[in-house]
Amino acid sequence: MTDTGRSKYSTGAMVFHWLIAVLVIVNWRIVEAAEHASEVDEAALLGNHKAIGIAILALTIARLAWRLSHKVPPLPDTMAKWERVLSRTVHAMFYVMLVGLPLGGWLAGSFAGKDISFFGAFAVPALPVGQNLDMAKTIIGFHKTGGEIMIYLIGLHILGALKHTFYDKSGGLARMLPWGKA
Repeated sequence: MTDTGRSKYSTGAMVFHWLIAVLVIVNWRIVEAAEHASEVDEAALLGNHKAIGIAILALTIARLAWRLSHKVPPLPDTMAKWERVLSRTVHAMFYVMLVGLPLGGWLAGSFAGKDISFFGAFAVPALPVGQNLDMAKTIIGFHKTGGEIMIYLIGLHILGALKHTFYDKSGGLARMLPWGKA
């Protein structure tokens, strides 16, 4: 869905984008801190990591619903074909990761027989799978690899936005900000 009259994303899309972006970066920093923490602190940090992961999953599902019901501005005409393909590929990979990583973490915890405490407000129950610690470890391995891939995708996304903003001067970053001309 595109609207050739618009060059900016909707306010709702902007809110989802920046809220999810901040949560992803915070979650990455939390898990990095947990790797260097004491056992007690690691458990607390990973509890926050899991709760934020559930929030990211819920927000991403809402964002996908928003995207399906609201028009997306077209990519700038100045973008080369390879840039358009790369942009669409990276965005599709983001959605796969933003759903897949939290689901994978939840599934791994479920195989370990653990619920997820959502900041003490309520418990997200384990998925209905039998306990299998070997499977939990395997899935966590994939989860960690997926997290590393996500960091590279974020870097690529940021570089693209900066290129289109400052080098191409096509308003790349302004498309996702409420101010400035896109």
